[in-house]
Amino acid sequence: MQDLLAGRSAIVTGGARGIGLAVAQTLGLLGAKVLIVDNGAALDGGPEDPAVTELAAMRVPGAIGLALDVGAENAAEQAVGMAIETFGAVDLLVNNAAIEVDVRVGDGRRDDCERVLRTNLVAPWALATAVVGPMRRQARAGRRPGAIVNLGSAVGLLGRAGRAAEAASKAGLVGLTRTLALELSDAMIACNAIVPYAGTRAIRAIGDEDSDLAAFRERTLPLAASDVANLVAFLASPQAAGITGQIGRAHV
Repeated sequence: MQDLLAGRSAIVTGGARGIGLAVAQTLGLLGAKVLIVDNGAALDGGPEDPAVTELAAMRVPGAIGLALDVGAENAAEQAVGMAIETFGAVDLLVNNAAIEVDVRVGDGRRDDCERVLRTNLVAPWALATAVVGPMRRQARAGRRPGAIVNLGSAVGLLGRAGRAAEAASKAGLVGLTRTLALELSDAMIACNAIVPYAGTRAIRAIGDEDSDLAAFRERTLPLAASDVANLVAFLASPQAAGITGQIGRAHV
């Protein structure tokens, strides 16, 4: 299994911590070269700590770090270009980077909503747009087709008070996933989404003011981010050929 992804290369956004880091580590252990794209932002998008990206890359075999805000203009092109220049190809895109702003509709600012949408939805669209051309060319040249995996959220499926922007962005990610699956089927490039459950900093940040959410936090904290990473790795492997357009939940 250690060479399951040998010769493959991946871009993992938000890969410096939590589920993203677990994904990067698992892909690296299975033989893939990994570009970790992360600006070290807090859960709400700031302030940034770019140093965490390089530290994360040191913990992943065959990885390099790129301290970059995925929501910035031209960030997608920069990330994809760096992956191809460094690794010679790009086979897997994992859209994991996301931020959240806790504010109820009517109380927040337009800027807050747009910032969340830019990171959580526009950036995955931009990265997919930048990567599909190279993936198509690689497939035509005889390389095994690539894959895109989007990390969704239970908030996008169920909603949550105070998280309208996050819910909208993650629900939009489902539609983006299914559309990409349709558009890329001719090149056999797969696109799937995962709704993860794991004890990350986002789960730890849930307070006790809502008893249902507090109970959800306690159920989720023991779950390992590596379980989500294993599913991402499977979707990037030859065994997952033909699986596309699916929205799966990753938990134990």
